Amino acid sequence: MFKTLAGVIPPVPTILDEKGQFDPEGMGILIERLIDSAINSFLFLGSAGEFANFSQEQRKAIAEFCVEKVNGRKPVIIGTASCSTAEAIALTQHASDIGADAVMIVNPYYALMSDERLYNHYKSIADAVAIPQLLYNFPVLTGQNLSVELIGRLADNCANIVGIKDTVDCMSHIRQVITEVKGRHPNFLVFCGFDEYAIDTLLLGGDGVIPATSNFALEITCGIYQAFLAKDMVAVQALLRRLAVLSKIYTLEVPFTGLIKEAIHLTGSLISAAVSAPATPPSPEMKQQLREVDIAIGE
Repeated sequence: MFKTLAGVIPPVPTILDEKGQFDPEGMGILIERLIDSAINSFLFLGSAGEFANFSQEQRKAIAEFCVEKVNGRKPVIIGTASCSTAEAIALTQHASDIGADAVMIVNPYYALMSDERLYNHYKSIADAVAIPQLLYNFPVLTGQNLSVELIGRLADNCANIVGIKDTVDCMSHIRQVITEVKGRHPNFLVFCGFDEYAIDTLLLGGDGVIPATSNFALEITCGIYQAFLAKDMVAVQALLRRLAVLSKIYTLEVPFTGLIKEAIHLTGSLISAAVSAPATPPSPEMKQQLREVDIAIGE
Protein backbone atom coordinates (compact mmCIF):
# COMPACT_ATOMS: atom_id res chain seq x y z
CA MET A 1 0.00 0.00 0.00
CA PHE A 2 1.26 3.48 -0.89
CA LYS A 3 2.45 5.42 2.14
CA THR A 4 1.12 8.96 1.96
CA LEU A 5 3.91 11.49 1.58
CA ALA A 6 3.81 14.90 3.23
CA GLY A 7 5.87 17.38 5.19
CA VAL A 8 9.65 17.71 5.03
CA ILE A 9 11.56 15.30 2.79
CA PRO A 10 15.34 15.78 2.60
CA PRO A 11 17.00 15.17 -0.77
CA VAL A 12 19.78 13.17 0.83
CA PRO A 13 23.31 13.62 -0.57
CA THR A 14 25.19 10.49 -1.57
CA ILE A 15 28.16 10.15 0.77
CA LEU A 16 31.43 9.33 -1.00
CA ASP A 17 34.90 8.53 0.26
CA GLU A 18 37.98 10.56 -0.67
CA LYS A 19 38.40 8.46 -3.84
CA GLY A 20 34.90 9.33 -4.99
CA GLN A 21 33.48 5.87 -4.26
CA PHE A 22 30.22 5.25 -2.42
CA ASP A 23 30.79 5.26 1.34
CA PRO A 24 28.23 2.97 3.04
CA GLU A 25 29.49 3.81 6.53
CA GLY A 26 29.08 7.56 6.03
CA MET A 27 25.73 7.07 4.31
CA GLY A 28 24.55 4.98 7.23
CA ILE A 29 25.58 7.69 9.70
CA LEU A 30 23.54 10.28 7.82
CA ILE A 31 20.51 8.02 7.43
CA GLU A 32 20.44 7.23 11.16
CA ARG A 33 20.72 10.93 11.99
CA LEU A 34 17.72 11.68 9.79
CA ILE A 35 15.75 8.70 11.07
CA ASP A 36 16.03 10.15 14.58
CA SER A 37 14.82 13.57 13.42
CA ALA A 38 11.40 15.01 12.58
CA ILE A 39 11.74 14.52 8.81
CA ASN A 40 8.79 12.72 7.23
CA SER A 41 10.40 10.71 4.40
CA PHE A 42 13.64 10.27 2.44
CA LEU A 43 14.58 11.10 -1.14
CA PHE A 44 17.72 9.35 -2.39
CA LEU A 45 19.47 9.90 -5.73
CA GLY A 46 17.90 13.23 -6.49
CA SER A 47 19.87 16.27 -7.61
CA ALA A 48 21.62 16.60 -4.22
CA GLY A 49 22.33 12.87 -4.47
CA GLU A 50 24.41 13.47 -7.64
CA PHE A 51 22.45 10.80 -9.53
CA ALA A 52 23.57 12.00 -12.97
CA ASN A 53 27.22 11.25 -12.16
CA PHE A 54 26.74 7.55 -11.43
CA SER A 55 26.38 4.54 -13.69
CA GLN A 56 23.17 2.51 -13.66
CA GLU A 57 24.93 -0.19 -11.65
CA GLN A 58 26.16 2.31 -9.08
CA ARG A 59 22.71 3.87 -8.76
CA LYS A 60 21.15 0.47 -8.18
CA ALA A 61 23.71 -0.41 -5.51
CA ILE A 62 23.20 2.92 -3.72
CA ALA A 63 19.41 2.54 -3.87
CA GLU A 64 19.60 -0.99 -2.50
CA PHE A 65 21.77 0.09 0.43
CA CYS A 66 19.51 3.04 1.31
CA VAL A 67 16.25 1.09 1.18
CA GLU A 68 17.75 -1.70 3.28
CA LYS A 69 19.22 0.75 5.80
CA VAL A 70 15.99 2.68 6.29
CA ASN A 71 14.23 -0.68 6.60
CA GLY A 72 10.69 0.66 6.48
CA ARG A 73 11.15 3.12 9.33
CA LYS A 74 10.12 6.03 7.08
CA PRO A 75 8.95 6.16 3.45
CA VAL A 76 11.68 6.12 0.80
CA ILE A 77 11.62 7.80 -2.60
CA ILE A 78 14.30 6.89 -5.15
CA GLY A 79 15.29 9.15 -8.04
CA THR A 80 15.13 7.11 -11.24
CA ALA A 81 15.50 9.76 -13.92
CA SER A 82 17.38 9.24 -17.15
CA CYS A 83 17.51 10.89 -20.55
CA SER A 84 16.69 7.43 -21.90
CA THR A 85 13.13 6.20 -21.42
CA ALA A 86 14.35 2.59 -21.41
CA GLU A 87 16.91 3.27 -18.69
CA ALA A 88 14.38 5.24 -16.61
CA ILE A 89 12.02 2.25 -16.83
CA ALA A 90 14.81 -0.14 -15.77
CA LEU A 91 15.76 2.01 -12.78
CA THR A 92 12.11 2.49 -11.80
CA GLN A 93 11.50 -1.25 -11.98
CA HIS A 94 14.57 -1.84 -9.82
CA ALA A 95 13.34 0.67 -7.22
CA SER A 96 10.01 -1.14 -7.14
CA ASP A 97 11.70 -4.55 -6.83
CA ILE A 98 13.81 -3.50 -3.82
CA GLY A 99 10.86 -2.10 -1.90
CA ALA A 100 11.01 1.67 -2.41
CA ASP A 101 7.73 3.42 -1.63
CA ALA A 102 7.86 5.76 -4.63
CA VAL A 103 10.17 7.17 -7.28
CA MET A 104 10.85 10.68 -8.51
CA ILE A 105 11.67 11.37 -12.16
CA VAL A 106 13.08 14.58 -13.59
CA ASN A 107 12.45 15.13 -17.29
CA PRO A 108 15.21 14.39 -19.86
CA TYR A 109 17.83 17.09 -19.41
CA TYR A 110 19.88 17.28 -22.60
CA ALA A 111 17.72 17.39 -25.73
CA LEU A 112 14.64 19.56 -25.31
CA MET A 113 11.36 17.75 -25.93
CA SER A 114 7.90 18.77 -27.03
CA ASP A 115 5.12 18.34 -24.47
CA GLU A 116 3.87 15.36 -26.48
CA ARG A 117 7.26 13.62 -26.25
CA LEU A 118 7.53 14.42 -22.53
CA TYR A 119 4.05 13.01 -22.05
CA ASN A 120 5.00 9.82 -23.87
CA HIS A 121 8.21 9.52 -21.81
CA TYR A 122 6.41 9.76 -18.48
CA LYS A 123 3.41 7.69 -19.55
CA SER A 124 5.68 4.92 -20.82
CA ILE A 125 7.35 4.71 -17.42
CA ALA A 126 4.02 4.84 -15.58
CA ASP A 127 2.56 2.12 -17.79
CA ALA A 128 5.62 -0.12 -17.38
CA VAL A 129 5.97 0.05 -13.58
CA ALA A 130 3.08 0.37 -11.12
CA ILE A 131 5.08 2.01 -8.31
CA PRO A 132 3.86 5.53 -7.28
CA GLN A 133 5.75 8.16 -9.25
CA LEU A 134 6.47 11.83 -8.62
CA LEU A 135 7.29 14.19 -11.45
CA TYR A 136 10.30 16.44 -10.86
CA ASN A 137 10.36 19.88 -12.44
CA PHE A 138 13.73 21.68 -12.22
CA PRO A 139 13.96 23.94 -15.31
CA VAL A 140 17.12 25.74 -14.17
CA LEU A 141 19.00 22.44 -14.57
CA THR A 142 17.00 20.68 -17.30
CA GLY A 143 16.50 23.75 -19.49
CA GLN A 144 12.81 22.97 -19.84
CA ASN A 145 9.78 23.70 -17.68
CA LEU A 146 7.03 21.13 -17.23
CA SER A 147 3.89 23.01 -18.20
CA VAL A 148 0.83 22.95 -15.96
CA GLU A 149 -1.11 21.51 -18.89
CA LEU A 150 1.35 18.60 -19.24
CA ILE A 151 1.30 17.91 -15.49
CA GLY A 152 -2.49 17.91 -15.53
CA ARG A 153 -2.67 15.59 -18.51
CA LEU A 154 -0.36 13.10 -16.82
CA ALA A 155 -2.37 13.28 -13.59
CA ASP A 156 -5.57 12.73 -15.58
CA ASN A 157 -4.30 9.66 -17.42
CA CYS A 158 -1.76 7.96 -15.12
CA ALA A 159 -3.14 6.91 -11.75
CA ASN A 160 0.33 6.09 -10.41
CA ILE A 161 1.71 9.55 -11.16
CA VAL A 162 0.84 10.79 -7.70
CA GLY A 163 2.54 14.18 -7.42
CA ILE A 164 5.35 16.56 -8.24
CA LYS A 165 8.41 18.22 -6.79
CA ASP A 166 8.24 21.69 -8.32
CA THR A 167 11.67 23.30 -8.07
CA VAL A 168 10.84 26.59 -9.72
CA ASP A 169 11.77 30.12 -8.73
CA CYS A 170 8.22 31.18 -9.49
CA MET A 171 5.45 30.74 -6.95
CA SER A 172 2.81 31.24 -9.62
CA HIS A 173 3.72 27.90 -11.26
CA ILE A 174 3.32 26.07 -7.94
CA ARG A 175 0.06 27.93 -7.36
CA GLN A 176 -1.30 26.85 -10.74
CA VAL A 177 -0.35 23.22 -10.14
CA ILE A 178 -2.16 23.33 -6.79
CA THR A 179 -5.27 25.10 -8.05
CA GLU A 180 -5.59 23.45 -11.47
CA VAL A 181 -4.13 19.95 -11.07
CA LYS A 182 -4.65 19.30 -7.36
CA GLY A 183 -8.01 21.04 -7.78
CA ARG A 184 -9.09 18.18 -10.07
CA HIS A 185 -7.16 15.49 -8.20
CA PRO A 186 -7.20 16.33 -4.46
CA ASN A 187 -4.75 13.53 -3.65
CA PHE A 188 -2.16 14.79 -6.14
CA LEU A 189 0.88 15.73 -4.05
CA VAL A 190 2.59 19.08 -4.55
CA PHE A 191 5.99 19.71 -2.99
CA CYS A 192 8.12 22.79 -3.56
CA GLY A 193 11.84 22.33 -4.04
CA PHE A 194 13.08 25.75 -2.99
CA ASP A 195 13.03 26.30 0.77
CA GLU A 196 11.64 29.84 0.70
CA TYR A 197 8.39 28.71 -0.94
CA ALA A 198 7.59 26.14 1.77
CA ILE A 199 5.09 28.17 3.73
CA ASP A 200 3.42 29.60 0.61
CA THR A 201 3.03 26.09 -0.78
CA LEU A 202 1.51 24.82 2.46
CA LEU A 203 -0.84 27.79 2.83
CA LEU A 204 -2.14 27.26 -0.70
CA GLY A 205 -2.90 23.61 0.01
CA GLY A 206 0.32 21.92 -1.07
CA ASP A 207 1.80 18.99 0.78
CA GLY A 208 5.31 19.96 1.81
CA VAL A 209 8.86 20.80 0.84
CA ILE A 210 11.91 18.85 -0.35
CA PRO A 211 14.78 21.15 0.73
CA ALA A 212 18.48 20.32 0.87
CA THR A 213 18.80 22.32 4.12
CA SER A 214 16.68 19.69 5.88
CA ASN A 215 19.77 17.47 5.88
CA PHE A 216 21.40 19.63 8.54
CA ALA A 217 19.17 22.55 9.68
CA LEU A 218 16.42 20.27 10.92
CA GLU A 219 15.18 22.55 13.67
CA ILE A 220 14.44 25.22 11.05
CA THR A 221 12.93 23.23 8.17
CA CYS A 222 11.03 20.69 10.25
CA GLY A 223 10.19 23.42 12.74
CA ILE A 224 8.42 25.44 10.05
CA TYR A 225 6.26 22.47 9.08
CA GLN A 226 5.43 21.59 12.67
CA ALA A 227 4.60 25.21 13.52
CA PHE A 228 2.38 25.39 10.43
CA LEU A 229 0.46 22.29 11.53
CA ALA A 230 0.09 23.83 15.01
CA LYS A 231 -1.10 27.11 13.45
CA ASP A 232 1.68 28.89 15.37
CA MET A 233 2.40 31.70 12.93
CA VAL A 234 4.62 33.53 15.39
CA ALA A 235 6.99 30.57 15.39
CA VAL A 236 6.66 30.24 11.60
CA GLN A 237 7.69 33.87 11.13
CA ALA A 238 10.73 33.56 13.39
CA LEU A 239 11.89 30.39 11.64
CA LEU A 240 11.31 31.88 8.20
CA ARG A 241 13.66 34.74 9.06
CA ARG A 242 16.37 32.23 9.92
CA LEU A 243 15.62 30.26 6.76
CA ALA A 244 15.96 33.40 4.66
CA VAL A 245 19.56 33.73 5.83
CA LEU A 246 20.26 30.01 5.54
CA SER A 247 19.07 29.93 1.91
CA LYS A 248 22.18 31.91 1.00
CA ILE A 249 24.01 28.59 0.98
CA TYR A 250 22.53 27.80 -2.44
CA THR A 251 24.19 30.83 -4.02
CA LEU A 252 27.67 30.42 -2.57
CA GLU A 253 28.87 27.72 -4.94
CA VAL A 254 27.72 25.77 -8.00
CA PRO A 255 27.01 22.93 -7.56
CA PHE A 256 26.19 23.37 -3.88
CA THR A 257 26.29 19.65 -3.00
CA GLY A 258 29.72 19.86 -1.40
CA LEU A 259 28.53 22.67 0.86
CA ILE A 260 25.52 20.61 1.94
CA LYS A 261 27.85 17.76 2.90
CA GLU A 262 30.19 20.16 4.68
CA ALA A 263 27.24 21.63 6.60
CA ILE A 264 26.19 18.13 7.67
CA HIS A 265 29.75 17.53 8.87
CA LEU A 266 29.86 20.88 10.71
CA THR A 267 26.61 20.09 12.51
CA GLY A 268 27.85 16.92 14.08
CA SER A 269 27.93 14.00 11.61
CA LEU A 270 31.35 12.53 10.90
CA ILE A 271 30.97 12.15 7.14
CA SER A 272 33.14 12.94 4.17
CA ALA A 273 32.31 16.06 2.13
CA ALA A 274 33.79 14.49 -1.01
CA VAL A 275 31.82 15.01 -4.21
CA SER A 276 31.66 13.27 -7.56
CA ALA A 277 33.90 14.70 -10.29
CA PRO A 278 33.84 17.06 -12.08
CA ALA A 279 32.63 18.84 -8.94
CA THR A 280 35.26 19.52 -6.29
CA PRO A 281 35.06 19.86 -2.49
CA PRO A 282 34.55 23.32 -0.99
CA SER A 283 37.70 25.43 -0.67
CA PRO A 284 38.83 26.71 2.76
CA GLU A 285 37.44 30.13 1.81
CA MET A 286 34.08 28.59 0.91
CA LYS A 287 33.99 26.64 4.16
CA GLN A 288 34.55 29.90 6.04
CA GLN A 289 31.64 31.54 4.22
CA LEU A 290 29.51 28.54 5.20
CA ARG A 291 30.50 28.98 8.86
CA GLU A 292 29.53 32.65 8.65
CA VAL A 293 26.07 31.69 7.39
CA ASP A 294 25.76 29.19 10.21
CA ILE A 295 26.67 31.88 12.76
CA ALA A 296 24.19 34.32 11.18
CA ILE A 297 21.19 31.98 11.41
CA GLY A 298 21.83 31.48 15.11
CA GLU A 299 21.68 35.18 15.88
